[in-house]
Amino acid sequence: MVIITQDMIQQLQNLMEASDEPLKITFENLHQGYPTETMIRFLKARDGNISKAHSMLVDCLKWRTENEIDKILSKPIIPAEFYRSVRDSQLIGMSGYTKDGRPVIAVGVGLSTYDKASIHYYVQSHIQINEYRDRVILPSATKKFERHISTCVKVLDMTGLKLSHLNQIKLLTVISSIDDLNYPEKTDTYYIVNAPYVFSACWKVVKPLLQERTRKKVQVLSGCGKDDLLKIMDYESLPHFCRRQGSGSSRYSRNSTDEDCCFSLDHGFHRQLYNYINQQAAGIKPRAPLKQASFHVGFPEPNPTGCKIVRTIETEFHKLENQNQFTDEQNEVKTNGYEHQKETNA
Repeated sequence: MVIITQDMIQQLQNLMEASDEPLKITFENLHQGYPTETMIRFLKARDGNISKAHSMLVDCLKWRTENEIDKILSKPIIPAEFYRSVRDSQLIGMSGYTKDGRPVIAVGVGLSTYDKASIHYYVQSHIQINEYRDRVILPSATKKFERHISTCVKVLDMTGLKLSHLNQIKLLTVISSIDDLNYPEKTDTYYIVNAPYVFSACWKVVKPLLQERTRKKVQVLSGCGKDDLLKIMDYESLPHFCRRQGSGSSRYSRNSTDEDCCFSLDHGFHRQLYNYINQQAAGIKPRAPLKQASFHVGFPEPNPTGCKIVRTIETEFHKLENQNQFTDEQNEVKTNGYEHQKETNA
């Protein structure tokens, strides 16, 4: 793993100081008062290569400028009923904090359907959550825990993951590319829980393709991951799908309005996020009437490694389909059998 030195940081800083004024302003909005930590993130993402880190950072700033990302938190998805349908089909939320103050972001990978809106709304929603995390949640955590906090952990629930999810791979690739190129090193660890057979099969072939830095961030936990996650967070911060033992722990929650379900628009995190966006929109003057329209963002081209991973996943899914005519129902049976065996051996 590359160690980022003070000399690397200074060289990148010198390059950034030579940027034109609009990029400097955008950089200030990006680093939120922590320019050194931000440059370290981009240096880590390019393994300490100063030239590549500089190009990546400049491209990120241009992307933010061209797509007016600094204004995206003043662009609500309306009406509220439509936004609820986006939330119900793109399962992501914040369940609490780790013991050292990092936000816990929960993602319902297996039960997200992405079938209630166009790709642009889902991308807009994803970026808004990223920006709200960086501009509001992380500064608040820094103040609360009295130390600089700039990263989060993510708990990915694979309940319900099926072969049919291959249809969503384009959208997921776009979102992943946006995160990799414009929000690098914002997640310390990805915890995988409730992993069915289809995930295990794909993970075996995808894992070798990932960079060592990325591989070290991924931890596949047993069952719902409750015991392992309680080592780094209190029970109150556990995502709802980690509070019950066994597979299928989040099935009941996709359309739930329970305030404990961090995916729901009724959860405190999403209420605060949506209220914040609407307040930002109301503060713009002169204010034009709000219209239902997505906030279009330019989609980055996935890197060669990302394309290779996508092709590998597609190939593995097709193999699973062809082997003994593997179906989604068999995936459920194998998942439940696997979980039952783990619980029996526990």
